[in-house]
Amino acid sequence: MPTPSLPPSEAVLCFVLILLVPFAGAGLALVNSGLGRCRSAAHVMLASLCVVGVSALVYVAVGFSWQGAIGRPAHSALIGAKPWNWIAAQPFFLRGMSLDVSTDSLVVLLQIFSVGLAAIIPLSAGSDRWRLGAACASSGVLAGWTYPLFAHWVWGGGWLSQLGANSGLGRGLVDGGGASTIQVVGGLTALAITWILGPRHGKFSSDGVPAAIPGHNAILVLAGCFAAWIGWIALNSAGAVLFAAVTTQKLVLIAINTTLSAVASALTAALITRVKFGRPDASLTANGWIGGLVASSAAAAFLKPAAAILVGGIAGALILGAIDLMEARLAIDDPGGAVAVHAVGGILGLLAVSVSEAQQSGQFLAQLAGVSTLVGFVLPLTYGLNWLLDRFYPQRVNAEGERQGMDLYELGAGAYPEFVVHSEEFSQRWN
Repeated sequence: MPTPSLPPSEAVLCFVLILLVPFAGAGLALVNSGLGRCRSAAHVMLASLCVVGVSALVYVAVGFSWQGAIGRPAHSALIGAKPWNWIAAQPFFLRGMSLDVSTDSLVVLLQIFSVGLAAIIPLSAGSDRWRLGAACASSGVLAGWTYPLFAHWVWGGGWLSQLGANSGLGRGLVDGGGASTIQVVGGLTALAITWILGPRHGKFSSDGVPAAIPGHNAILVLAGCFAAWIGWIALNSAGAVLFAAVTTQKLVLIAINTTLSAVASALTAALITRVKFGRPDASLTANGWIGGLVASSAAAAFLKPAAAILVGGIAGALILGAIDLMEARLAIDDPGGAVAVHAVGGILGLLAVSVSEAQQSGQFLAQLAGVSTLVGFVLPLTYGLNWLLDRFYPQRVNAEGERQGMDLYELGAGAYPEFVVHSEEFSQRWN
């Protein structure tokens, strides 16, 4: 069934909302930069800009060909006498697309921004040690295959969205703002990158005890939270209109629920760190804020405000627990908490859709099928592709590059040239 065309006024409003989505990417870039070391701050920001550019080019060239849109040509397989759509069949370079304010053209524009947002997420996990060229190559793989394939299954009329019609599982997988396609795909890619790169030098002692490596600039982190807030409201709103058949009358509800989820998650994180450390922790509170935005993505159009607060509160506690578990127990070095914030928060958001009164019987199973596909298929896929890339183009910078810092080693200049960025304590770790 083709995507219904939006009335002209709603199409223009949706276009304006989509133009605000890059604020989400800018916010994440600031957060990632602030949570890393000062000698890699410019590298993180430049890498963010580069991966967005690479992702946009690759997605336009081939990515949309695999994702497509509902009602456009696609390949299907007959299973149990029912057609299951698995990949789109569109021309490369958007040939044949009417790039105006039609619904399909708005989908293309939103996806160009969305795939860039997904590509920024792993930069946090690879901070201080991921080569710029390797990050761009990994983003090309993400935008050219991993992201559009799964996005087709959810947003392009693929088999996950058909679970309702073909198997009676609610409406099929419902994800208005990209909790699965953007957040969990990006978060699982971040997990794959941390496994491939390994931890930063000095992060874990010989007996596995993690050392604290605090972020260098809390102001950047908190400013990023405000920028991301604007972008997320726009992302959740435009996504719900284009992919969840929501009318523009629900835009106020979406903005309220997105905000309440972020607020509840951040305050929960601040309270937990206040009890645990004796004072609120700015970086973990910021993780809570972003995690609350992530958790709102799938269900912001369907939850009541009280439920959005509950989801946000759970997200704040769950994300902090996941960060601690991955660092202290699993020896995963994720400087910005991307895996916990985006993968764990996104999964929570997907499951939250099933508690909405607007959903139908079997909706939880449809959401669970989406989560299972992400963990059981997308994670091995993105790990395997990045592992192969690492065999041909090593992704981690050498020891000298990490010692100098990514700014000096790869860019030739630091972000803060008027300050000394190498402490004697750090230098001694390398001797």
